[in-house]
Amino acid sequence: MLNETTVQGRIVAAAMTLAASRPWSEVTMRDIAEAAGIGLVEMRREFPSKGAIVASFIRSADDALLARAPKPSQDQPARDRLFDVIMSRFDVLAPYKAALKSITSSGVMDTAVIKKAWASQAWMLHAAGIGTDGALGSVRVMGLGTLYGSVFRTWLEDTEPGLAKTMAALDRRLKRGEEAMRTANSMADGVASVFDRIRGRVKEARDNGKPAESQQPTTPV
Repeated sequence: MLNETTVQGRIVAAAMTLAASRPWSEVTMRDIAEAAGIGLVEMRREFPSKGAIVASFIRSADDALLARAPKPSQDQPARDRLFDVIMSRFDVLAPYKAALKSITSSGVMDTAVIKKAWASQAWMLHAAGIGTDGALGSVRVMGLGTLYGSVFRTWLEDTEPGLAKTMAALDRRLKRGEEAMRTANSMADGVASVFDRIRGRVKEARDNGKPAESQQPTTPV
């Protein structure tokens, strides 16, 4: 997954190897530079912080997932498509599980990591053929972020070869998420319907030469 023929790739690989061997909080930028075979000047040129290195790893994981994720079939329910995508991501991350456990246990995540992690949620939805546009798309991204974060923690502790605990947790969370999205869709449809009625009455008022305010409906409860 990591292209170690590049300086950035070597740095990220070195960081993940060190994280797997000891607590991430004890790994310094100098440690990573030495493990990658470069000096601190070159390290600073490539990455300003450990968080930036983790963010680069997340981007590489995104690339690997998108390259291997099954093509979404619209005959499949969205829940099943998302299940396949998330499990594919865990397959991509499997060689780095010890490092990721160390990194997440450190409890230190800077804005670069958080931003990249949220972007990953959108790309997983894209891989599953699920849209992320508009307010409803933002709800989907946030919902998947919460879901994935919970299942990711289960995956970190799942030592079974078949990942039975992870799959069971993912299935449960996806079912809950599906129910929540049905509610969100209904609410979005209701809001859209209200705005359509408002626009129609405003247009009617203008056509009749009457003040639009006198035609406004009451706010729905």
